[in-house]
Amino acid sequence: MSDFKITEEDLRRLNTKDGYKKLLSSKDVNVKKILKTLKYEEELNDLQIELLKMQGWAAANHKRIAILFEGRDAAGKGGTIRRFVEHLNPRSIRIVALPKPTEEERGQWYFRRYINQLPNPGELVFFDRSWYNRAVVEPVNGFCTPEEYALFMKQVISYERMLQESGVILIKFWLDTSKDEQAKRFEARKKSPLKQWKFSPIDERAQELWEVYTQYRDAMFEKTHTEDCPWVIVQADDKKTARLAAIRYVLNSLDYEGKSDENVRLKPDSKAVKKYKK
Repeated sequence: MSDFKITEEDLRRLNTKDGYKKLLSSKDVNVKKILKTLKYEEELNDLQIELLKMQGWAAANHKRIAILFEGRDAAGKGGTIRRFVEHLNPRSIRIVALPKPTEEERGQWYFRRYINQLPNPGELVFFDRSWYNRAVVEPVNGFCTPEEYALFMKQVISYERMLQESGVILIKFWLDTSKDEQAKRFEARKKSPLKQWKFSPIDERAQELWEVYTQYRDAMFEKTHTEDCPWVIVQADDKKTARLAAIRYVLNSLDYEGKSDENVRLKPDSKAVKKYKK
């Protein structure tokens, strides 16, 4: 703390109701950390206002927007989605987190259960995992056959091209975390009574199968990344930075009416988010 100086802007942030609350609730006050949190909350609030503008534009112009959130277990997919939708009109958004397929669904074309979840005109749909389960999670854990995996990898680009040609705006995020960070988050889940439900049998094997996940992830990037439908990689070891980066990427990608001027930064930090490069 000896080389840390509080600026006038920092004091302005602290001199608020939220600032006082955070200072008073902290036993060992870490001013730098508190200021970082306050800055994050300010930026998030500004971006959520922009998301409302974007949602209004999508509704008025019958846009169909599907945003896919993929990543390793405990990468922060659900938390990022919650920040997207926190203040949006619930009538025109959906969060899709499908359970394992039923016996009937197992006998159908793989993509069918996801087609039923695609956005209607004017709607935003957030997929907390998507059809890309078959590219990584399923083959790693033996939930599909090699033939089913190969067929998926053969069909998925054509499937996504058809979606886009029919008017669906499709954004694919991969939230990228380190092995150490995943281990820390698993430990926190196991210790928290409110988060224990998040720790599944699949999670238990995730660290052990880290390299296998990596191999399938890299194959997915290589074979399913296209110029028209790229993979967008978000560095997610810092959850707050990842959330802001993902929201900025979506807002920066869409030409919605009422888009903010330079007072709200919409261009994401290139260190936090980037498109996959073959």
